[in-house]
Amino acid sequence: MAEPEKLIVTWADLDRLVERMAEQVGADYDVVLTITRGALVPTGMLAYRLGMRNIVVAAVAYYDDAGQRAEQPTFLQFPSDPLLHGQRVLVVDEVWDSGTTIAAVVERVLLAGGLPTTAVLHYKPTSSKVAIVPDHHVVSTDAWVVYPYKYGK
Repeated sequence: MAEPEKLIVTWADLDRLVERMAEQVGADYDVVLTITRGALVPTGMLAYRLGMRNIVVAAVAYYDDAGQRAEQPTFLQFPSDPLLHGQRVLVVDEVWDSGTTIAAVVERVLLAGGLPTTAVLHYKPTSSKVAIVPDHHVVSTDAWVVYPYKYGK
């Protein structure tokens, strides 16, 4: 089986991607929820662009360091319900591959009474395994995306 095509993202590329994401999503949210580990850096960049300080973290393990998927996402940390209840929540991840992780996060936000909107830098529609699609995405691709903060992995 052939190796998937790789899309190498530089720091300058990342800055342009986050700028485009900021233009798409606007700043009409109460809280930004970042999915670790991959979305920490772009979420921080996005929050600065949007002028937002209220950032919470969902630590979710679904892929291991070799890129192998688990059977289902495991929540290692998630914001308490009062932080999300009645809030417009911008859920940010760097890449939507199977969509399983972000769909699980969206479900948890809904259960907490939050109003989620999803935003990803890269969306892989042919890999997605969930019924939902991102509310916002910057690029559609089938490539394996390598971000500058993941070089060497």
